[in-house]
Amino acid sequence: MTKSECPVVVSSFRFPFLVFWSSSASDLLSLPLRIHGSKENGQDARLPHRSEPDRRLMSVLRCGMPAIGVTGGISTGKSTFIKCLRQLLPGATFFDADLMARELTHQDKNVLAEIRRTFGDGVFTENGELNRDALRAIVFTAPEKRRQLEQILHPPIRRHWSREAEKHRQSNQYFFADIPLLYETGGEKLCDRVVLVACSEEIQMRRLMQRTGLNQNGAAAIIAAQMRLSEKVKLADHVIWNNGPEGLLAEQAGFLTDLWLGKIR
Repeated sequence: MTKSECPVVVSSFRFPFLVFWSSSASDLLSLPLRIHGSKENGQDARLPHRSEPDRRLMSVLRCGMPAIGVTGGISTGKSTFIKCLRQLLPGATFFDADLMARELTHQDKNVLAEIRRTFGDGVFTENGELNRDALRAIVFTAPEKRRQLEQILHPPIRRHWSREAEKHRQSNQYFFADIPLLYETGGEKLCDRVVLVACSEEIQMRRLMQRTGLNQNGAAAIIAAQMRLSEKVKLADHVIWNNGPEGLLAEQAGFLTDLWLGKIR
C-alpha cells in the first residue's frame, strides 16, 4: 500500500472504526471501536459535540435503539451503502432526506411558494411545476443562493425527521437518517452515531464525471460546494472507505452491522 493510496487518518487511532481499501490491498484495515458511553473525568464522553438546544430531540432519539446518521460526499457511494444496510437490517427504519426534499418541492405549497418568492418565476415551468434543472444551475454556482434554498428546505426536512424519530422511540430496530449534507447543516447533533462513506478525491471526481457527463470544472464545482471529505472524516464515528468495488462495500457494511449487533467483540 503506498502513501498516496492511504488517507492520512489511517494512522490516527482517535477514530472508532475505519475500514480501508486500496487497489493494492487484499485485506481490510480496521481501527479500534470507541466504547460508547464511557466516562472521562466523571463526564459522559459519548457525544461531546452535542449542544444544549438539541437535548430535547436527543432524548427522543436515545429512548430506543440508536439513531444513526449516514452521510458522505457526492459520488462516494452512500446510496449503495444504504442499499446494503437495507438488505442486512430489513426491520430497520430509514429516513431519506433527498426523497423528502423531492416530495416537499413537488407537493408542499408553502415550500413552493417560498422558492418562488426567493428565486422568481424562472425556476418554474409553464404549468407551475418546479424546474429542478434551472434551480440547480443557480444554487450550484452561487453559494448565497444555495444557502437560501437550504434555509427553505432544511427546517421542514428536520421536522419530518424528528417525527420519524418520535415514532421510532419504542422500536427494537435501528433508525437510520440518510442525510447527504449532515455536517453542513449541523444534523450530526441529532444522531447517536454517524457513519461516513468516503473515497479519494480522484475516485470521487471520476465517478461524478462518469455519472453526470460533466467536465472536470463542472464536477469540481459541485464537489467544492460541499464540506471537504477530509474534514468529515475527522468528525465521523464510523468511516467506510469506498475506493473499491461494490462487493467490498457490502462486505464492510456487513462487518459494521455485525459490530452493532454484538457479533464482533
